[in-house]
Amino acid sequence: MAAAARLFIRGANSKLSIAPSSLGVTLLKLSPNCSSRTKTQRRHATHFTFQPDPVPSQYGPTQKMNLFQSITSALDNTLASDPTAVIFGEDVAFGGVFRCTVGLRDKYGKDRVFNTPLCEQGIVGFGIGVAVAGATAIAEIQFADYIFPAFDQIVNEAAKYRYRSGNLFDCGNLTIRAPWGCVGHGALYHSQSPEAFFAHCPGLKIVIPRGPIQAKGLLLSCIADKNPCIFFEPKILYRAAVEQVPEEPYTIPLSQAEILQEGSDVTLVSWGTQIHVLKEVASMAQEKLGVSCEVIDLQTILPWDIETVCKARGSLPVSAYWPTTASLMSLARCHTCTGINQTRRKMAHEESGQSRWSKQDACLSVMRHR
Repeated sequence: MAAAARLFIRGANSKLSIAPSSLGVTLLKLSPNCSSRTKTQRRHATHFTFQPDPVPSQYGPTQKMNLFQSITSALDNTLASDPTAVIFGEDVAFGGVFRCTVGLRDKYGKDRVFNTPLCEQGIVGFGIGVAVAGATAIAEIQFADYIFPAFDQIVNEAAKYRYRSGNLFDCGNLTIRAPWGCVGHGALYHSQSPEAFFAHCPGLKIVIPRGPIQAKGLLLSCIADKNPCIFFEPKILYRAAVEQVPEEPYTIPLSQAEILQEGSDVTLVSWGTQIHVLKEVASMAQEKLGVSCEVIDLQTILPWDIETVCKARGSLPVSAYWPTTASLMSLARCHTCTGINQTRRKMAHEESGQSRWSKQDACLSVMRHR
């Protein structure tokens, strides 16, 4: 029966008939003109070429690192400078499945870098407790696809801890790391981009870097930030992305998008791996169509840099890995149609000294530390 099922899956366009067996088992029978050979299917995985950033000179000496090594460097800097910092998650003690914590247990001890049971809800719940007690908690979810068992802890507990206590208590010292996005062969449980589920939740900060330089600086900013942060790491870039990364600690501001390429006709917005796809698209549009494209890396998904996006020129395509329904892409379209005009008017009032806050702004200011 298993073999018949495999043939049924392979031959989706084949004609099948049901034949009774002498053993009393119904079998699937392929028509004579059908072949069981698997047909070649077109793959829809994204192809791109990683484009490294210029070597930063403002942060001191640099070293060649790929993305996972830059993550390790940021964690090493944190453990060295903050005696309360702890790293925990599934298999992090021996370095993790992607080697992001390799060598840290040997260097800082098993009380500061340690394994947890396979229980995402427990990992995040423990992290909330550690952060509320005043320590710096860095939790790892082994794959972003498995973050959903911890959804309640993240959305109902971590995000709302400050709000429900009237700012008496908070778990702002919590940072949750997770490998994110597709690699072309990860199937449903190792390919997802779940940031959209958290982008609608005030009280959190969500960050996705595009390369090693941004990964280290943004991760250190998340760890230092006084809000619970989710830091998604594009796993396809762990080894494919290589840059000259500063050895010393440095931070890159959160909620601040970066304009990577100036343009006058169209503005392309994305984050993470997709930025490299858009940079290639911008070059093709200029070369083949004469269209000048501006490229913006959002970097922080929540709270995102509305001001920079509002100043975008021309139409505003948003490119991402997630489904379009109720996603940040939908939110961007809403802002493009209505909210951007309101935001522009608000910016104009602020520039003239007449600052106005909406009810939504007031709510978010309570939920987040300012």
